[in-house]
Amino acid sequence: MKLKLRIFALWLVSLCFLPSSAQIEGVSCCDWMMLKRQKLGAIRLSRDIHADGLEMDMGPLGKRVLFENKFRTSPADVTKFRHTADSLGIRISSIAMSGFFAQSFLRRENYKALVEDCLNTMELFGAKTAFLPLGGSGREWQAGKGEAYETLCKRLHEVGEMAAKRGLVIGVRTAMPAKFGVRMLKKVNSKGVKIYYNVQDACDNGWDIAKELRQLGKDRIAQIHISNTDSVTLRHDPEVNLPEILNVLDKTGYRGWLTVERSRNAKDVRNVRANYGDNVAYIKEVLEKTRKEREGGRGELSRKTE
Repeated sequence: MKLKLRIFALWLVSLCFLPSSAQIEGVSCCDWMMLKRQKLGAIRLSRDIHADGLEMDMGPLGKRVLFENKFRTSPADVTKFRHTADSLGIRISSIAMSGFFAQSFLRRENYKALVEDCLNTMELFGAKTAFLPLGGSGREWQAGKGEAYETLCKRLHEVGEMAAKRGLVIGVRTAMPAKFGVRMLKKVNSKGVKIYYNVQDACDNGWDIAKELRQLGKDRIAQIHISNTDSVTLRHDPEVNLPEILNVLDKTGYRGWLTVERSRNAKDVRNVRANYGDNVAYIKEVLEKTRKEREGGRGELSRKTE
């Protein structure tokens, strides 16, 4: 009896060291980078390349007051898109506000109206995550102190609370290291704001992607752009160790989508089908291999405890 109890205790302890098992929602691609922003063709292409979902953009901003978002003004387009996506088995993984790559989230007086437009669109398509890049907001806030940083955190708190009330999350791309993101989220203090992690930022700055993901942890990551700058597709990219990345996500228990933004072959950059098709295929290959290795490890552990 004592031997059985000892074996059972060892088995329980061993479970603590097993991967916590990521729950990947699926692999999606960005419609604006596929040159099909808010077009039905983006859904059909996603199906053709065996993606599971689509990150749909809110539309251009520029000097406009609001995003050029046809789903705000055309219920017929909403119905058509939803029907097409449902019939082809494509889910809307997230809604992007790519206009903020060029426009300042800190200077736009109507930032709440812009975010509300995004949140409304998310609810129309059942998406839970918004993508908010800060590329157009200058660099002063990146000091982690001062007026620009205070304004950023205040505004993020406000829109985060707007999102949280609807059960939604705004994923912010800071292009800063994980430790900055951890500190910023603490100051923002809203369950409606998390980090939208971008692998390219780590590659551009020479950061250790695996270490970054562990520092952030699953609860601070809204979603992940699992691609690099345009050069080669993911399977040929020496800067992106995809097996290691997925292994870390598995161990931390990340739950969410993996979204391909770029990683296009620079010699054939406009060949959307080939570039995104290869990236999706490679991610799924590595995901399947990771799953089999995890299940094999559990099977081996089970045999040892018998």
